[in-house]
Amino acid sequence: MTARDAIADLSIRMGQSIIGQVDVIERLIIGLLANGNLLIEGLPGLAKTRAVKAMADNLDAQFSRIQFTPDLLPSDVTGTEVFTQSDQGGTFRFDPGPIFANIVLADEINRAPAKVQAALLEAMEERQVTVAGTTHKMEPLFIVMATQNPIEQEGTYPLPDAQMDRFLMHVNITYPPVRGRGESDPTGPSRGNRRHFPRGKDQKGQTRHHPARRGVCRA
Repeated sequence: MTARDAIADLSIRMGQSIIGQVDVIERLIIGLLANGNLLIEGLPGLAKTRAVKAMADNLDAQFSRIQFTPDLLPSDVTGTEVFTQSDQGGTFRFDPGPIFANIVLADEINRAPAKVQAALLEAMEERQVTVAGTTHKMEPLFIVMATQNPIEQEGTYPLPDAQMDRFLMHVNITYPPVRGRGESDPTGPSRGNRRHFPRGKDQKGQTRHHPARRGVCRA
């Protein structure tokens, strides 16, 4: 299988999980080939997280998800030094954080404060993380795909320009187009396909006679 065939097969497999978002799949694959970070923005329920997970599931790569919250700490992202006790004595061991993966999903990145967002800057640009004076290299394949919600800005922290520059592409996800809804909708034709008739007329233009109900007075 050539590289072109492998990319086409990846697009088909992702399309089986994400219906109607062909442009989003194309941009995710472009970011993968360019080895660049992506910022995915869209309303809730538009498969932002599912799109990234669908790509990771169809690749031989390690996937990690970080749910950004206001109480998240930088060490929760990058990792920290842990003191371990053994027979030879106590030593500090580096416990890597969830950022040490091939594809990192930073879900709702604008929910975390600026100090947590800054923890991603070195990893996204330099492909390395420095903890306690020691530098730890990232894997050759390292992509950060961050999502954010354009609504509900209360309690969020806008991304600074320095971090926006770390993203190769800003992907906006919108609602997919509706095709053939009147044929596939079990509840009937769509609103745009309905025909309206004058009151008291049927489809053929003839007057409809409605018998009076019992108990109803007619003037």
